[in-house]
Amino acid sequence: MTFRRFAFNNVIRNKRLYAAYFLSSIFTVMVFFTFAIFAFHPALAGSDMNSSVQRGMNIAAGIIYVFSFFFILYSMSSFLNTRKKEFGLLMMQGMSVRQIRLMVFMENMVIGFFATVGGILLGLIFSKGILLIAENVLVMNDALNFYIPIQALVITFVPFILLFFFISLFVSYVLRSRKLIDLIKGNKKSKGEPKANLFLTILAALLIGIGYAVALIVEGVAVIVALLPVVIVVILGTYLLFTQLSVYLIRKIKKNDNIFWKKTNMILLSDLAFRMKDNARTFFMVAIVSTVAFSAIGTLFGFQTFLTAGLKNRNPYTFSYSAVEQKEQDIELINRTIKEENMKAEQEQTMLHYYEIAQDSILIARESDFNQFASLLGEDTIDIKNGQVKVVEFTGNEFGQTEELLEQSIKLNSGVSLKPEEVIYSRALPATDSYYVVSDQDFEELPSPERENYYQAWQVTAGEENILSASEKLTEELSPGEFYAKDYDVYQLNKQYGLVLFVGLFIGIVFFVSAGSFLYFRLYADLDEDKQKFRSIAKIGLTEKELKKVLSRQTALLFFTPILVALIHGAVALTALSHFFYFDLTKISVVVLGVFLVIQIAYFYIVRFFYTKQVKTVL
Repeated sequence: MTFRRFAFNNVIRNKRLYAAYFLSSIFTVMVFFTFAIFAFHPALAGSDMNSSVQRGMNIAAGIIYVFSFFFILYSMSSFLNTRKKEFGLLMMQGMSVRQIRLMVFMENMVIGFFATVGGILLGLIFSKGILLIAENVLVMNDALNFYIPIQALVITFVPFILLFFFISLFVSYVLRSRKLIDLIKGNKKSKGEPKANLFLTILAALLIGIGYAVALIVEGVAVIVALLPVVIVVILGTYLLFTQLSVYLIRKIKKNDNIFWKKTNMILLSDLAFRMKDNARTFFMVAIVSTVAFSAIGTLFGFQTFLTAGLKNRNPYTFSYSAVEQKEQDIELINRTIKEENMKAEQEQTMLHYYEIAQDSILIARESDFNQFASLLGEDTIDIKNGQVKVVEFTGNEFGQTEELLEQSIKLNSGVSLKPEEVIYSRALPATDSYYVVSDQDFEELPSPERENYYQAWQVTAGEENILSASEKLTEELSPGEFYAKDYDVYQLNKQYGLVLFVGLFIGIVFFVSAGSFLYFRLYADLDEDKQKFRSIAKIGLTEKELKKVLSRQTALLFFTPILVALIHGAVALTALSHFFYFDLTKISVVVLGVFLVIQIAYFYIVRFFYTKQVKTVL
């Protein structure tokens, strides 16, 4: 048997150890290749929008490539730790350190080559489906048809082969710079009972508490100012949480006899402190990486929702026309286009009057105009008595000048001053901010306005499927500063913002899958030790049912401790984001965090099944 054949067989025989590493590497290559297929697609060449898509995809591919380097490096270090005995046995058989380094180098290159080829093949198989997803997410007019991605093949294969090559060299350097005899004896050295520093334990709770408090209290621009300090404080607190606070809490629980001596808790808690200490860095890494994934995707979807809601609130009607003077030819064009596109629409028109109040131009609308446009939207009408004033704020965006307007008063020509006392929420009339509504009689007593603006709105009631085509025609013919089409504006927003969502979603998925792989590596690193432990305990009466229960709890703690911390971090981050936008992101947060939690639960059940199966083989 040649040395190359020996290294190849070693990979095949250790397929359990290499499975997660190999599959994760394939996934990473596949995602990178997918980006390359998309970035170099012929349909994306030419226009400014498409060139920005290419730039965005190239940046995303670079982020994934850099992350892949550290991910593969971490994976290889996990393999070295789990193969201490194997290295020791090979050294006893006469293999030199140089040969072990060469063996590890060749093994990694074999895995790297097949992972790269496998990732490219999977990318080719699923490329059409991914291109269809991208086509819909990006709201593109042209189809992203399948093509032979020669350039994508080259730009994926060569960089990833080089990545695995340099990782292999680095791992060889690590092996050379460390004494393997220390690695062989590592498991035999007594670790001693893990102890937590009381000061650092208290500091962990304080740092996380202060970070959360600041993030939840600040609003508006202050969120951006507090972002970096809060992130640093919470990251430090998270590290101390896993290295100090968790150990402290476990020691406290172990001292409680009612808990420690209950059923199989003694087996679970006996080495839980060791596991928390050993896994602290992995937990910390998984928590931070998962938090980044949660926050990034939640922020992107939240920002899109915020912008979309803003467009719909500011321009709630299907079509609207606003100008200093009414242009009959423009109104005729809109009505003719609605008819030509086989649509039916209800419409209202009025003249908007703006007055200088508190050194600002504020809209004051009459009750009848407000009710007409509210009815057009299907909103409730209002009843305003003479002498009453109501402040209107946009529905869903409860911020702005409302408080300032409540403090002002409106002077009529008769000398009477009207003081607003009530706030209502509506989308009935367009305004840059909050505005007043008064009775028709009081409106006639107002002085001459600072400026006037003609406004007409159409709400389509039939033929909605033709709204986009009609909107495109009218947008090309009419001035964009005067004509607004709600659905077309939302369509254009999604078209421009789709790239960010597409890129962010894929990067978030890569981060989350990698976090799950970290946990998988950490769990299987202790497999041999668990086998010996449970084989010994089984001899004194541990049943298979009790074994499964202990392993389920042990695996659940490993999988869900960092994820739970990440979910809380992500919820706080998205809450802070909602304070920045003054926009409720609760629904988005629940959906994003819920989806990731469901994925993690499914991953947990799969890994627990195979892990329990492995441990049972020694009983």
